[in-house]
Amino acid sequence: MMNRGKRLAVPLLAVGTAALVGYALRSSRSRSETARSKADLGARLIGPEQIPVDATVVDASSRRLDEIPGVRRAIKRAVRNGAHDEWEHVTIDRDGAWSVVDAIRGSLPYYDGADGAYNGVYVHYDDRFVVLDAIGWARLEEPLY
Repeated sequence: MMNRGKRLAVPLLAVGTAALVGYALRSSRSRSETARSKADLGARLIGPEQIPVDATVVDASSRRLDEIPGVRRAIKRAVRNGAHDEWEHVTIDRDGAWSVVDAIRGSLPYYDGADGAYNGVYVHYDDRFVVLDAIGWARLEEPLY
């Protein structure tokens, strides 16, 4: 009886060890291989009459705009292309792109539109006004491995 138990213990030990090693390899890979995300920033020109009375307007010289990747590029693209009818957008495609969406909505005076007003951050750029928002939101892409 004792001999039979020893013969059974060795294969069980081998299977258990292989399962443990496989789990360790898989979890170390998932920690080192982070999923990438994308965020689209959109900007468009608006007239001063389109700015809601209770919205805060940020001046383009604000340092907080510099702290968010892609914001300046989206604003300049909207102004350069005269984007009154469509959003000019910039896609942020890197690890942590979701933080761009959070930063726009959390660290800047974000206006939740009502009565037809645009959602977003209202920016005064030279003699024009631009509304900036994270459009298309962010979508997660699984890493290939």
